[in-house]
Amino acid sequence: MTSTASPPATPPDARFLAEFAAAWNRHDIEALMDFMAEDCEFHAVAGPDLMGRSFIGREAVREGFQMAWQAFPDAAWVDGEHFVHGDRGVSESTFQGTKADGLRVQARMVDVFTFRDGKIAVKNAYRKDRPPVAA
Repeated sequence: MTSTASPPATPPDARFLAEFAAAWNRHDIEALMDFMAEDCEFHAVAGPDLMGRSFIGREAVREGFQMAWQAFPDAAWVDGEHFVHGDRGVSESTFQGTKADGLRVQARMVDVFTFRDGKIAVKNAYRKDRPPVAA
């Protein structure tokens, strides 16, 4: 009897998260979305709700990710450190970017991930609330 079931997904690891971070730094939306589950969620660092601003579903998450580059066209996440434990993972990095008004943000941040079937189901972002400075 032949099975048509898909093989189990490879569990994410620190390299997986480093590659995800590299896609952010390339501003490569297609690569980023390849990491995301079909029913993914993104909770941004700021917004009106307890979780910041939440983007639910692939199209909303895509929009939320692109908003980061619209707000900070030179956005970069540097000095990344990543770890995975079971179906959860963490990336810690320094966010840096310049707003359209010329003010620059540089602050440590953390992303907390939940994985499902080898993909990112939830990306929950946190960043130090450091005031912007002149570029």
